[in-house]
Amino acid sequence: MAQNNGAREARKAYVRKRQSIVFGIVGVVLVVALVISTLVFFHVGGLGETPQSKESANYGRTAPCVSPAADGSTPKYVDNRSVTVRVLNGTQFSGFAQAVAEALENREFVVQGVDNYDSSKVERTLIVFGKNAIPQAYTLASNFSDAQLVMDDRSDKLVDVVLGATFKDLVPTEDLPKTGSDIPNIEGCKAPDKMTSLPKAPDHTAVG
Repeated sequence: MAQNNGAREARKAYVRKRQSIVFGIVGVVLVVALVISTLVFFHVGGLGETPQSKESANYGRTAPCVSPAADGSTPKYVDNRSVTVRVLNGTQFSGFAQAVAEALENREFVVQGVDNYDSSKVERTLIVFGKNAIPQAYTLASNFSDAQLVMDDRSDKLVDVVLGATFKDLVPTEDLPKTGSDIPNIEGCKAPDKMTSLPKAPDHTAVG
Protein backbone atom coordinates (compact mmCIF):
# COMPACT_ATOMS: atom_id res chain seq x y z
CA MET A 1 0.00 0.00 0.00
CA ALA A 2 2.85 2.38 0.86
CA GLN A 3 4.38 1.68 -2.57
CA ASN A 4 1.06 2.50 -4.28
CA ASN A 5 0.83 5.78 -2.37
CA GLY A 6 4.39 6.57 -3.31
CA ALA A 7 3.72 5.86 -6.97
CA ARG A 8 0.56 7.96 -6.87
CA GLU A 9 2.40 10.89 -5.34
CA ALA A 10 5.18 10.53 -7.90
CA ARG A 11 2.65 10.65 -10.76
CA LYS A 12 0.99 13.72 -9.22
CA ALA A 13 4.38 15.42 -8.92
CA TYR A 14 5.17 14.51 -12.54
CA VAL A 15 1.83 15.87 -13.76
CA ARG A 16 2.28 19.08 -11.77
CA LYS A 17 5.75 19.51 -13.24
CA ARG A 18 4.46 18.99 -16.78
CA GLN A 19 1.64 21.44 -16.18
CA SER A 20 4.08 24.02 -14.84
CA ILE A 21 6.24 23.64 -17.96
CA VAL A 22 3.24 23.89 -20.30
CA PHE A 23 1.81 26.90 -18.47
CA GLY A 24 5.22 28.53 -18.48
CA ILE A 25 5.61 28.08 -22.25
CA VAL A 26 2.08 29.34 -22.90
CA GLY A 27 2.77 32.34 -20.69
CA VAL A 28 5.97 33.21 -22.58
CA VAL A 29 4.20 32.86 -25.94
CA LEU A 30 1.38 35.15 -24.77
CA VAL A 31 3.85 37.76 -23.51
CA VAL A 32 5.78 37.69 -26.80
CA ALA A 33 2.52 37.96 -28.79
CA LEU A 34 1.43 40.89 -26.63
CA VAL A 35 4.75 42.67 -27.15
CA ILE A 36 4.64 42.14 -30.93
CA SER A 37 1.02 43.27 -31.20
CA THR A 38 1.86 46.39 -29.19
CA LEU A 39 4.79 47.22 -31.47
CA VAL A 40 2.65 46.75 -34.57
CA PHE A 41 -0.24 48.76 -33.10
CA PHE A 42 1.99 51.75 -32.38
CA HIS A 43 4.05 51.24 -35.58
CA VAL A 44 7.29 51.12 -33.60
CA GLY A 45 10.15 50.93 -36.09
CA GLY A 46 7.64 51.12 -38.94
CA LEU A 47 6.02 47.77 -38.10
CA GLY A 48 2.54 47.40 -39.49
CA GLU A 49 2.75 50.54 -41.60
CA THR A 50 1.95 50.67 -45.27
CA PRO A 51 3.11 53.47 -47.58
CA GLN A 52 -0.47 54.70 -47.87
CA SER A 53 -0.99 54.80 -44.08
CA LYS A 54 2.23 56.67 -43.62
CA GLU A 55 1.63 59.35 -46.23
CA SER A 56 -1.47 59.82 -48.35
CA ALA A 57 -1.21 60.40 -52.09
CA ASN A 58 0.53 63.70 -52.85
CA TYR A 59 0.62 64.29 -49.08
CA GLY A 60 -3.10 64.95 -48.88
CA ARG A 61 -3.43 67.55 -51.66
CA THR A 62 -5.28 66.85 -54.90
CA ALA A 63 -2.89 66.81 -57.85
CA PRO A 64 -3.80 67.30 -61.52
CA CYS A 65 -3.66 64.22 -63.71
CA VAL A 66 -1.30 64.25 -66.66
CA SER A 67 -3.53 64.63 -69.71
CA PRO A 68 -2.96 62.38 -72.73
CA ALA A 69 -0.96 63.87 -75.59
CA ALA A 70 -2.72 65.35 -78.63
CA ASP A 71 -2.49 62.01 -80.43
CA GLY A 72 -4.02 60.20 -77.44
CA SER A 73 -0.75 58.60 -76.38
CA THR A 74 0.30 58.24 -72.74
CA PRO A 75 2.12 61.33 -71.40
CA LYS A 76 5.89 60.96 -71.10
CA TYR A 77 8.59 62.39 -68.87
CA VAL A 78 10.14 65.30 -70.76
CA ASP A 79 13.78 66.18 -71.27
CA ASN A 80 15.17 68.13 -68.31
CA ARG A 81 16.39 70.80 -70.71
CA SER A 82 12.78 71.67 -71.54
CA VAL A 83 11.90 72.40 -67.89
CA THR A 84 12.42 75.97 -66.63
CA VAL A 85 12.71 76.11 -62.85
CA ARG A 86 12.83 78.76 -60.18
CA VAL A 87 14.23 77.59 -56.83
CA LEU A 88 12.84 79.24 -53.70
CA ASN A 89 14.16 78.75 -50.19
CA GLY A 90 11.32 78.06 -47.75
CA THR A 91 13.69 77.32 -44.87
CA GLN A 92 15.89 79.37 -42.55
CA PHE A 93 19.10 77.88 -43.97
CA SER A 94 21.04 80.44 -45.96
CA GLY A 95 22.37 79.28 -49.33
CA PHE A 96 20.08 76.25 -49.42
CA ALA A 97 18.26 77.24 -52.63
CA GLN A 98 21.50 78.12 -54.41
CA ALA A 99 22.98 74.71 -53.69
CA VAL A 100 19.87 72.92 -54.96
CA ALA A 101 19.73 75.17 -58.03
CA GLU A 102 23.29 74.21 -58.92
CA ALA A 103 22.46 70.53 -58.47
CA LEU A 104 19.45 70.90 -60.79
CA GLU A 105 21.57 72.73 -63.35
CA ASN A 106 23.99 69.80 -63.25
CA ARG A 107 21.01 67.67 -64.27
CA GLU A 108 20.39 70.09 -67.17
CA PHE A 109 17.26 71.76 -65.84
CA VAL A 110 17.02 75.42 -66.90
CA VAL A 111 17.19 77.41 -63.67
CA GLN A 112 15.69 80.84 -64.20
CA GLY A 113 16.27 82.20 -60.72
CA VAL A 114 16.99 81.62 -57.05
CA ASP A 115 15.23 83.50 -54.28
CA ASN A 116 13.73 83.28 -50.81
CA TYR A 117 10.12 82.19 -50.44
CA ASP A 118 7.73 84.44 -48.51
CA SER A 119 7.97 82.04 -45.54
CA SER A 120 10.99 80.40 -43.95
CA LYS A 121 8.89 77.75 -42.20
CA VAL A 122 7.79 75.55 -45.11
CA GLU A 123 7.60 71.94 -43.94
CA ARG A 124 6.98 69.97 -47.14
CA THR A 125 8.85 70.76 -50.37
CA LEU A 126 6.42 72.11 -53.00
CA ILE A 127 6.49 71.83 -56.78
CA VAL A 128 4.26 74.68 -57.97
CA PHE A 129 3.17 74.98 -61.61
CA GLY A 130 0.33 75.87 -63.97
CA LYS A 131 -1.92 73.84 -66.26
CA ASN A 132 0.47 74.24 -69.20
CA ALA A 133 3.46 72.66 -67.44
CA ILE A 134 2.07 69.50 -65.88
CA PRO A 135 4.48 67.02 -67.57
CA GLN A 136 7.34 69.39 -66.71
CA ALA A 137 6.22 69.49 -63.07
CA TYR A 138 5.98 65.70 -62.86
CA THR A 139 9.44 65.44 -64.41
CA LEU A 140 10.93 67.85 -61.87
CA ALA A 141 9.05 66.20 -58.99
CA SER A 142 10.61 62.83 -59.82
CA ASN A 143 13.91 64.29 -58.56
CA PHE A 144 12.45 64.87 -55.09
CA SER A 145 11.40 62.11 -52.70
CA ASP A 146 9.33 64.43 -50.50
CA ALA A 147 7.69 66.92 -52.87
CA GLN A 148 4.02 67.84 -53.04
CA LEU A 149 2.59 68.88 -56.40
CA VAL A 150 0.60 72.13 -56.27
CA MET A 151 -1.13 73.64 -59.30
CA ASP A 152 -1.90 77.38 -59.28
CA ASP A 153 -3.48 79.67 -61.87
CA ARG A 154 -0.33 80.60 -63.79
CA SER A 155 -0.52 80.17 -67.57
CA ASP A 156 3.18 79.99 -68.43
CA LYS A 157 5.52 77.02 -68.08
CA LEU A 158 7.71 78.18 -65.22
CA VAL A 159 7.86 75.59 -62.42
CA ASP A 160 8.70 76.70 -58.89
CA VAL A 161 10.31 74.39 -56.37
CA VAL A 162 9.85 75.66 -52.82
CA LEU A 163 12.32 73.87 -50.56
CA GLY A 164 10.93 72.75 -47.22
CA ALA A 165 12.36 71.33 -44.03
CA THR A 166 11.75 67.73 -45.15
CA PHE A 167 14.15 68.05 -48.08
CA LYS A 168 17.44 66.20 -47.60
CA ASP A 169 18.84 65.49 -51.05
CA LEU A 170 17.81 64.89 -54.64
CA VAL A 171 16.85 61.39 -55.74
CA PRO A 172 19.96 59.60 -57.13
CA THR A 173 20.12 59.87 -60.91
CA GLU A 174 20.17 56.09 -61.29
CA ASP A 175 16.73 55.92 -59.62
CA LEU A 176 15.06 58.50 -61.86
CA PRO A 177 12.56 57.57 -64.60
CA LYS A 178 13.96 57.71 -68.11
CA THR A 179 13.12 60.60 -70.42
CA GLY A 180 10.32 59.44 -72.68
CA SER A 181 8.99 56.82 -70.26
CA ASP A 182 5.32 56.87 -69.24
CA ILE A 183 4.29 59.22 -66.45
CA PRO A 184 2.06 57.45 -63.90
CA ASN A 185 -0.76 59.59 -62.57
CA ILE A 186 -0.86 60.21 -58.84
CA GLU A 187 -3.62 58.29 -57.07
CA GLY A 188 -6.72 60.42 -56.64
CA CYS A 189 -5.67 63.02 -59.23
CA LYS A 190 -8.25 65.15 -61.05
CA ALA A 191 -8.44 66.34 -64.63
CA PRO A 192 -6.82 69.81 -64.76
CA ASP A 193 -9.98 71.44 -66.14
CA LYS A 194 -11.94 70.04 -63.19
CA MET A 195 -9.73 71.73 -60.62
CA THR A 196 -11.24 75.00 -59.50
CA SER A 197 -10.40 77.63 -56.91
CA LEU A 198 -6.71 77.41 -57.75
CA PRO A 199 -4.32 79.53 -55.68
CA LYS A 200 -3.10 82.69 -57.33
CA ALA A 201 0.35 82.48 -58.86
CA PRO A 202 3.07 84.79 -57.47
CA ASP A 203 4.42 87.53 -59.71
CA HIS A 204 7.21 86.40 -61.97
CA THR A 205 8.55 86.92 -65.45
CA ALA A 206 6.47 84.91 -67.90
CA VAL A 207 8.09 81.90 -69.50
CA GLY A 208 6.75 80.59 -72.82
